[in-house]
Amino acid sequence: MAVHKVVIVGAGIAGLATAVALKRVGIPALVLERSHELRATGAALTLTPNAWRALDALGVAHKLTSIYTPFQKGSITNVVTGATQRVSYAGTLDREGLEVRSVHRRALLKALAEELPTATIRFSSKLMSIRTETLQDLPVYVVHMDGEQVVKTKVLIGCDGVHSVIAQWLGLSAPVHSGRAAVRGLAIFPEGHGLNHEVQQIIGDGGRGAFVPLTDKDIYWAMTYKSSMNGGEWARDPELIQKYVLENLAKNFPPVYLDVVRHSDLPTLTSAPLMFRLPWDLIFKNACKGTVTVAGDAMHPMTPDLGQGGCSALEDAVVLGRNIRNSLLENGKFEQKRVEEGLKKYVKERRWRVSGLIAGAYLSGWIQQESSGWLMKFIREKIFYGLIYNKLADAIHYDCGKLPSASSLENAPE
Repeated sequence: MAVHKVVIVGAGIAGLATAVALKRVGIPALVLERSHELRATGAALTLTPNAWRALDALGVAHKLTSIYTPFQKGSITNVVTGATQRVSYAGTLDREGLEVRSVHRRALLKALAEELPTATIRFSSKLMSIRTETLQDLPVYVVHMDGEQVVKTKVLIGCDGVHSVIAQWLGLSAPVHSGRAAVRGLAIFPEGHGLNHEVQQIIGDGGRGAFVPLTDKDIYWAMTYKSSMNGGEWARDPELIQKYVLENLAKNFPPVYLDVVRHSDLPTLTSAPLMFRLPWDLIFKNACKGTVTVAGDAMHPMTPDLGQGGCSALEDAVVLGRNIRNSLLENGKFEQKRVEEGLKKYVKERRWRVSGLIAGAYLSGWIQQESSGWLMKFIREKIFYGLIYNKLADAIHYDCGKLPSASSLENAPE
């Protein structure tokens, strides 16, 4: 049985982006995906300047910036007080002219997948277990999949989501429940929605909603709310999800929000608990072992309150590709011991960055969705917005760096 250089588990944002990063530095990878096609759960996501910088390093930013329009302004409406605050996104324009855009998740996945050779992604390949064997005194990782498929690899990268099998194999603790859940969906207006291209946020009693136009016909919307881990029976049926949002979670929201929810494309509706990894789990435990590591949600699941889950996954890919490439010999020879050192550098470089994002996102969500009592109002307005929020917002200007040239890896020996 042939032994692959690199196997990536999961063809989500992190998995595809990592495969593209490795391809750009001259390292082939096999991507194993449990579904029979690219998954687009979540419908859409908002990408901030740090994500566009990573996409530029991956060579795909231009595919999306030509389709999606950046945001210039938005609003925040508090349905409890009736107050509406206007928001300018001009401050998010960074030194390189990168802006904030929301994109269809499927469009992002397609843009990444188009950069890869046809045989790179192997669908219907669900990871079941991992074991280690020795080949020429070096470890080889044997990946067992559903249906008795087996793949062997020198390097294994887990991009297998929040409940990552590979993260568990590495010894990372399971993510914890934040006490909240999120509903997400895509609204479609065949004749056009007629709304301004701006972000609209609504704060209610116990829930926060938002919607963002993607095109003149598509609108991405989401809502977070307090919830137990199991939620309810309604959370498993798209029709019941829509009904529950309209009649319970958003019943006091502005009519425009309710109209967006009514226009939902039902297959895109999802409801799921918001999970996150405890930051100190990444700080004090190892996110790599030998030549096995994790990226994206498998490494740093976080709540969506800073909008950095997908953005940081794109950063991971660039940093991982760069550190693997820089670990190789000048003649491009693929030595596992040197790659192991490269993975350690990757984890060291990402550890504090993503731990801060996890903590910041959780704090942001908790502060903004707690009760409106005088003490919480004081903490929210004077401490959080006055002292903390701007520092958290600076996360969008992070530069993950570039990818090195692959020229010296051409025709490299195994």
